[in-house]
Amino acid sequence: MLVLLDTNAYLRLAKRVRPVIGIKFGQKGYVLTIHRFVEDEVRRNPRLRANYPWFDGPEFASERLAKQIRLTADEKTSIDAAQSVLHGWVLADPDSYTSGGRSPPGPTDCWLLALGQVKPAIVVTDDLGMHALANDFSITVWHGFELLDKLRSAKAVDAPLIREIFDALEANNDMPKTWLEAKHTLFMRIFGPKAR
Repeated sequence: MLVLLDTNAYLRLAKRVRPVIGIKFGQKGYVLTIHRFVEDEVRRNPRLRANYPWFDGPEFASERLAKQIRLTADEKTSIDAAQSVLHGWVLADPDSYTSGGRSPPGPTDCWLLALGQVKPAIVVTDDLGMHALANDFSITVWHGFELLDKLRSAKAVDAPLIREIFDALEANNDMPKTWLEAKHTLFMRIFGPKAR
């Protein structure tokens, strides 16, 4: 089963979980992958390039190039059609995707969810608007911390590495609220219960 990382999921994990793309793990044979749009999104965004200078390192670039998901012409056509439906759904009622500090899924977000629907693949994103849209269309999505937990169960990561990942997210001011909640629930054996 393919597990498709969105840009932020890739950036949060790829520097420390080595290799991240193309590895097979777990009893269900999950395989982590990305699409070229991750590369495109980072290249277009000066803030991402500045915050993640390692992204252009040869080791990371060659891994992404060798292991990114490839699509047939028919798959691309199906994905474009599904993306149009998903984005139209968001545009018809954007307010339902903005509660709780969420931002409504944009065209790229919808394209990624469409890819997950067509391929099929589990989409890993911490974007709560994408989670809401995926729920509306029964598309399987995981938060990044859920992927990290599955990697832990498969012994692809250990407690010190998980601690390092959380420390880096805090240091970079990139800790999603969902990760913060998971820190003292899902990863309680590593971090302990939340202080009161």
